[in-house]
Amino acid sequence: MKPLEIYASEWLNCAAPLSLEKYRGKVVVVTAFQMLCPACVSHSLPQAMDLSRTFSNKDVQVIGLHTVFEHHDAMDSNALKAFLQEYRISIPVAIDQAQASGTPRTMSTWGLSGTPSLLIFGPGGELRLRHFGLLPDVVLGHCIGRLNNGHSSTDNPANFGSNTTAKGCRPGDTE
Repeated sequence: MKPLEIYASEWLNCAAPLSLEKYRGKVVVVTAFQMLCPACVSHSLPQAMDLSRTFSNKDVQVIGLHTVFEHHDAMDSNALKAFLQEYRISIPVAIDQAQASGTPRTMSTWGLSGTPSLLIFGPGGELRLRHFGLLPDVVLGHCIGRLNNGHSSTDNPANFGSNTTAKGCRPGDTE
């Protein structure tokens, strides 16, 4: 099976474009966010930075995916650069390619429902978890630990209780 690709119009916080293939042998965590999404700013981006500091790229690579499906003019590349600097977000960040439909290419290709979304790829490059909303740190750590210890699954996060309910922004939401 061909690994999923990140369709980026631009990469920030890294010297060259990244690919999931480059990180074979590591667990890769991709956090899809929008800088105007409250749950992304309050939870998923701090969580991504904590992961990056905790694992420091030894066994886990953390990548941000800025996927804009609303307020396109307010979230351009320059605004994102300022946002990343202001919030001290230092993980590599891909800017998802815009499409005429309004839904960015990676978001559409990967079947993401909105932001925040979290994807975990196993060391072999296979997608092991796709989750919309907030995922508690302990659940995320459990999933990564299982994959780093040779397990082929992360378990279903829905089995970990009500703290994994979907809270985020979806295309077309008016609230």
